[in-house]
Amino acid sequence: MSGLAAPQGNELAEFQEALQHVYGPFGEAVASEDAAQKWTPAPLEEGHRGRYLWTDAFGVLNFLTLHMLTSEPHYLTFAHRLIETVHSVLGRTRDGTSFLPGASESAPLSGGLRIGKREEHGPDGDGQYHHYLTLWMFALNRYSVAAADPHYNSLGIQLARAIHPAFVTGRGTDRPRIYWKVSMDLSRPLVPSQGNLDPFDGYVIFKLLDEHKMSGEEGLEKEIEDYRKIVQENWRRYHSEDPLDLGMSLWTAHWRLEEEWARHMKEAAVDSLRQLEQNGEFDVDPGHRIAFREFGSVMGIKCYDDLIAQDYWHYWIAKLLAGWRKVGLVPTPKRGSAALRSVNVQLKAITEVMFCAALIPGAFRKGWVEAHMKR
Repeated sequence: MSGLAAPQGNELAEFQEALQHVYGPFGEAVASEDAAQKWTPAPLEEGHRGRYLWTDAFGVLNFLTLHMLTSEPHYLTFAHRLIETVHSVLGRTRDGTSFLPGASESAPLSGGLRIGKREEHGPDGDGQYHHYLTLWMFALNRYSVAAADPHYNSLGIQLARAIHPAFVTGRGTDRPRIYWKVSMDLSRPLVPSQGNLDPFDGYVIFKLLDEHKMSGEEGLEKEIEDYRKIVQENWRRYHSEDPLDLGMSLWTAHWRLEEEWARHMKEAAVDSLRQLEQNGEFDVDPGHRIAFREFGSVMGIKCYDDLIAQDYWHYWIAKLLAGWRKVGLVPTPKRGSAALRSVNVQLKAITEVMFCAALIPGAFRKGWVEAHMKR
């Protein structure tokens, strides 16, 4: 699953172009390690106080991918700087004056991390999303491995332990459930329904954190058991028709293919994605599609060597990415693009960071970081 093949053609250049468009020109920051340490990621239009957890999780992982592909240390430093910036914004109250309840200087993630929504209240207001938090935990784990710094995996465990009681109801019973969204202070559910992937993401990523814990560090066994119960109850009913959901399902499953639920999820997601393609869903006018959701499906397929070796998926990926390039949306938005006019300004950054992951999944792939470190 490590996928060590080098990027093809202009992929690396496009990857770098898109990432700089999101986080600002690297410029002099690549000249020396001292300069890199002073680099500050540009604020995101989509995020409150410039940060948005999902987008920045992709950003961290993309920087790790660049670091591994180029062996340039400044990309690892950029990942670190982005992590610390996110914690300093989304780990604090919206006015920035204090840590989120439960957090402190010594335990900065014990209050969770805000989504980064621009609005404080309302149906699309700020809060905490389970699937954003687990993706951030994954980014912390991958950074911890790439930097050989166990502190960041410990921060992931700290975050996991903090948010679990707020999101999981019926803990320790036979039938726990997960809330999709909770309040910024973790005190109450805002959306009580359960996300399609939340139990699977929780199970996979909490296990990953637990497997990398330091000697003597308290693990996440009880939390993992709660997720395991929900996974066992739900995996046979898994279904989705959303490209992003399908792609993230494929990504999640590829980390645990030794388990029956993951193999089933892979097969179900591949079948559903093929059905969408055969129904012409990816041939609809770009103005009526959402690019980043499709980039998620590409990233998911690219987590499997057996799938990308198939002509069907190889040509589908090439056609889909070429189509978005042709309308001027990627690697960076072109002025006057019809596709760009249909994209909310707040979706530009998420589109570009997910385009990067679709080009080169890199750090998202099981064993990829570890394999590149051995080179």
